Amino acid sequence: MNVLSDIRYFFEKHGYAVSSRLAERLGMKTKNVRLFFIYATFATFGIWFFVYLTLAFWLRLKDLIYTKRTSVFDL
Repeated sequence: MNVLSDIRYFFEKHGYAVSSRLAERLGMKTKNVRLFFIYATFATFGIWFFVYLTLAFWLRLKDLIYTKRTSVFDL
């Protein structure tokens, strides 16, 4: 269990301070950097959801146009 505690401590020390260290380097408030990350997450999720719906529509359209026929007499 000591190894797990050491790993957790390492990530808490170096991973959770990303927004505060970035804000300090850019000369901004930490709150603004965190809000930017939150808004960017929602924006990118929305974009990929739109791409997913577009691809689903294209695949459905392809299935409607190119139906596989079992024989020549199915025309």
